[in-house]
Amino acid sequence: MSVSRRPRTRIPDHESSGLEGRVVADDHHSLKVWLRLLSCSTQVETTIRKRLRQHAGITLARFDFMAQLHRHPDGLAMSVLSRYLMVTGGNVTGLADELEKEGLVERFADPNDGRSSRVSLTRKGRRLFDKLAATHEAWIVSMFGGMSAADMRLLHELLGRLRGQLTASEARSAPAVPETPPITTRRRRRSGALT
Repeated sequence: MSVSRRPRTRIPDHESSGLEGRVVADDHHSLKVWLRLLSCSTQVETTIRKRLRQHAGITLARFDFMAQLHRHPDGLAMSVLSRYLMVTGGNVTGLADELEKEGLVERFADPNDGRSSRVSLTRKGRRLFDKLAATHEAWIVSMFGGMSAADMRLLHELLGRLRGQLTASEARSAPAVPETPPITTRRRRRSGALT
């Protein structure tokens, strides 16, 4: 005996482009919201990435790197920059090398930790970023220009609530780290064996 299943109805074409194309009418609303957020974010990022390349010959990764340094005029430790950008230390080092060759950033010894270095924007880098940031902001304002001020405020508030809920949920579901008991046994080599 075969089980008859209700056909999954696709959502209208105007809503199914890109990442939302996999959504069907009876999918959980949370999934629909997630894919819509992801679609919007991806679309904005793709547009910005393309415009940065065409307008200034710069990658989005470089722009983000410079943006972090712009917020921290005294510079950042490479490890902190890596964490802020959510990329590996190797990626940060590669970007720092490229931007340093172009005279946009400089590296110097960390006064608090002689083993690590910090990186900051040079005057030239700060001037370039100031221009890029103004252009970037104008692009974002233009992309969101079709929404009313009230809708923008509401969307901002709702996304803030979602972010808070996600943070709280992540904290609740994080596995507890068991305490590590102190190591009290000593290992000695006797007759070629560890005891």
